[in-house]
Amino acid sequence: MKPPLTGISSMATRQVLADVAKAWQARGGEIAFQSVGGVEAAERVRNGEPFDIVVLAAESIDKLVAAGRVVADSKTDIARSAVAVAVRAGALRPAIDTEKTLREAVLSARTVGYSTGPSGVALQHLFERWGIADVMRARATQAQPGVAVGTLIARGDVDLGFQQLSELMHVEGIDVVGPMPPGLEIVTTFSGGICTASTRADAARALLDFMRSPAADQAKRRHGMQPA
Repeated sequence: MKPPLTGISSMATRQVLADVAKAWQARGGEIAFQSVGGVEAAERVRNGEPFDIVVLAAESIDKLVAAGRVVADSKTDIARSAVAVAVRAGALRPAIDTEKTLREAVLSARTVGYSTGPSGVALQHLFERWGIADVMRARATQAQPGVAVGTLIARGDVDLGFQQLSELMHVEGIDVVGPMPPGLEIVTTFSGGICTASTRADAARALLDFMRSPAADQAKRRHGMQPA
C-alpha cells in the first residue's frame, strides 16, 4: 500500500482541505495535509521539504514557481475567499454596509486586528487610501503567523477584526458582522501546485484536478469560500 500524499497549506484553507481530503479518501485516495501560517508554509516548501502538494494564495504559488519549488504548469486555482468583519460575541455590531460607515467603524474602534496574509496587506493599503494609516499604526494589531484574527477578537485583544470569512466563521466567541461593502471587497484566490520535491507528481496532479472539480465545490461553500 502506497503512503498518503503529503500537502501543506496556510491556515485559511485548513477546513476546506480537511473536507476535500475526506472526499478524496472516499474515492480511494490518501492525502495528509499540514496547515500552518502561510509564511511558514511557503518557507518550508522553499527550503525543499518533501511535500507533494502546496496550497497557498496564488501570489505565493507564483513565487514558489519562480524559485523552482513548484512545477510551473501545475498551478491550479482552487477557491476564492472574501474578507469579512467581526466583533466579539455580544458586542455592538457597527454598520459596515458602505465605504463611509466602514471607515467610521474602523476609526471608532479602540483596536483593530488583521492578518499577515494578502488580506492584511490589502487592508493596510485601504487605510493608506483613506488617509488614516498613521492613526491606525497606533491601534492596529497584526496577528502572528498561524494565529487567527478571530482568536484575538474572542479574547478581547481587538475590538474589530478583518479576516477571510472561512477563518472567522468557525471561531467561537465572535460575531461575524458581514462582508466588506460593495467596491471594497478583498478577495484572495487560493491555488494549489505540485512541489518539485514530490516523487508522485501524477497522483498529486490527479488530486489537484479533483480539488478544482464540482465534486469539491460543496466543501468550499460550506466553509465560506467560492469555487475559483
